[in-house]
Amino acid sequence: MLQFALAGLTALLIVGLAVSIASRRVGQREATLDARSESLVKGQALVEPVLTDGILARRSSAVAALDDVVREQVLDDTLVRVKVWRADGTILYSDESRLIGSRYDLGDEEREAMRDAKVEAEVSDLQRPENRFERAQGKLLEVYLPLRTPDGTVVLFEAYFRYETVSASGSRIWRSFAPVTLGSLIVLELVQIPLAWSLARRLRQRQLEREDLLNRALTSSERERRRIAQDLHDGVVQDLAGVSYALAAASRRDGAATAAELESAGETVRSSIEALRTLLVEIYPPDLAQEGLGPALADLVGRSRATGLAVELDTSGLVDQVPEAPAGLAYRTVQEALRNVVSHAAASSVLVRATSASGSLEVVVTDDGRGFDATVAPGTEGGHLGLAGLAGLALDAGAELTVTSEPGTGTTIRLTAPIGARS
Repeated sequence: MLQFALAGLTALLIVGLAVSIASRRVGQREATLDARSESLVKGQALVEPVLTDGILARRSSAVAALDDVVREQVLDDTLVRVKVWRADGTILYSDESRLIGSRYDLGDEEREAMRDAKVEAEVSDLQRPENRFERAQGKLLEVYLPLRTPDGTVVLFEAYFRYETVSASGSRIWRSFAPVTLGSLIVLELVQIPLAWSLARRLRQRQLEREDLLNRALTSSERERRRIAQDLHDGVVQDLAGVSYALAAASRRDGAATAAELESAGETVRSSIEALRTLLVEIYPPDLAQEGLGPALADLVGRSRATGLAVELDTSGLVDQVPEAPAGLAYRTVQEALRNVVSHAAASSVLVRATSASGSLEVVVTDDGRGFDATVAPGTEGGHLGLAGLAGLALDAGAELTVTSEPGTGTTIRLTAPIGARS
């Protein structure tokens, strides 16, 4: 959440800075255009009509007439200086009278404006000698455009504007856009924070659930290993130990061991081998691709039968070849179902039926045990974690696992999987 909030704040600052820069540039461009337009209007409408040929000779009457118009109608709070230049760089008129008659080199931009009849604008270079009287005004924007005297002589009209108006225009546009832009981003951030908080809580909950499932799986695996070790110790190991004692005692008696004693020892060994084979099946499932689903299920039910449970296996309906992926899912379903029956159901009989037809595989395990409440959520007290895991595997494989059970009515577990389902 802290990372999300910091990322949102960083994005807000970046966007705010970008909007600030962009709006100020737009404002400055608009203010520059306004200054160009004002210079064009005042130059052509007010100054050019009073430009007589006498201004070219700097006659006092012509200069005075132009000065009256400039001071009364052209200059204002933002336009603070006016100059009129000849093409040779001589200042014909300025409201700063000390500049009149001075000659300076025109820059390339000024010459280009006079030659091409263009309106140009740029920040004034106050270090140039012709601008020495404007230095007290601070930063200025100068706009220049060509005008004509009555005899057709081209002169350059130059107007100097306070740059604060340009900056103020940028700030004004920024203040106009900032509330909408930044306000929208802040609202978006405030809306996203609860959503991110909810998502983080869900992710944390899912992580805790996965950790709980992993712990349960490890506990189940440990419990299963202890059970197998106990079964080996209490069953096969004890039986084989008894056989070894019996054979040792028979070898010490005079004469050969009786046929009955050898037959009993052989039966015990065969039973032990069957038990070991059953344990091997549980520890390492068979190769379903080689052995097929039917023989694998037959091996699987052997251990349940060894516990005294009556298990009936019907694989006569397996008429189609079952691919390895759905066969493995069916094997695990039957394994989990029989394990639950032996451990929890207190059942006397179980029916395992497997059929394959019409492009689908169906496996049904039905017992007559005590049953349970199938509506209890897995992972809670009374829930069945193994069945929940099987349901997830079935869903991933495109199959369907249904569990039907009520207390006192037994349990039916049904798996339906398409043959050829994705692995």
